[in-house]
Amino acid sequence: MNLLKYIFLGIIQGLTEFLPVSSSGHLVIFQKILNINEPGIIFEITVHIGTLIAVVVYFRKDIIRLISAMFCWKKDRSREVRSSQMLVFYLFIATAVTGVIGILFKDKLEAVFDKLYLVGIMLLVTGSILFFSDRVKDGKRGKLNFLIAIIIGIAQSIAILPGISRSGTTITVGIYSGLKRQLATRFSFLLSIPAILGAAIFKIKDFGASGASEKFIPYFLALIASAAVGYFAIALMIRLINKAKLKYFSFYCWIIGFIVILVEIF
Repeated sequence: MNLLKYIFLGIIQGLTEFLPVSSSGHLVIFQKILNINEPGIIFEITVHIGTLIAVVVYFRKDIIRLISAMFCWKKDRSREVRSSQMLVFYLFIATAVTGVIGILFKDKLEAVFDKLYLVGIMLLVTGSILFFSDRVKDGKRGKLNFLIAIIIGIAQSIAILPGISRSGTTITVGIYSGLKRQLATRFSFLLSIPAILGAAIFKIKDFGASGASEKFIPYFLALIASAAVGYFAIALMIRLINKAKLKYFSFYCWIIGFIVILVEIF
């Protein structure tokens, strides 16, 4: 692989990790249709770290506020601190739900990655989810609760399936649950931090079996590309969600989904 291919795959990861078009689905499509061999576990972890950097940098103020709140437990703490502590709690609940479901159904979920037509079908589902999310009026809930956190955690676990967008699904479920668009979006992106970090850590065990040669420069360039593109993808996504413009991505998912299914059939 030359440098441009590494950078290209970094860009694809940065875009599809946060835009509601399914990064795992696009990975499978590029492998199967375009005959691009997977660069290995080390490379996957590298570009995931890039997208992790993007979301941490973009939401750095929120993250600092949440971390600070966890070290403040005095009785007369402010309402803002209490709110931040509850947000951390709900992030933990949603992440735990995703983790438990992911562990229980790991083998079945991984089997789907070998079936390209299922990726196409899941992209059609993602397109439909995004299309109808625009038709839902902005919710009135300005706070999360235990049940909504569980539901969003379940939604995130379903998004493990290639072709189902993690960001699109969790944000849409949040909106359908009555959350304000801004809160649903913020929670989804903050929730991506433990999700991406967890996925990277889970793959570390396969380092020795990956067979990938350690190439610092191309991997570093891919990391930078995924981080930079991911940062702008987050900004674009937030703007479109607030304006209820996710239907543009639904058209894209439908087109790609139909193409993938037709390729498999013929």
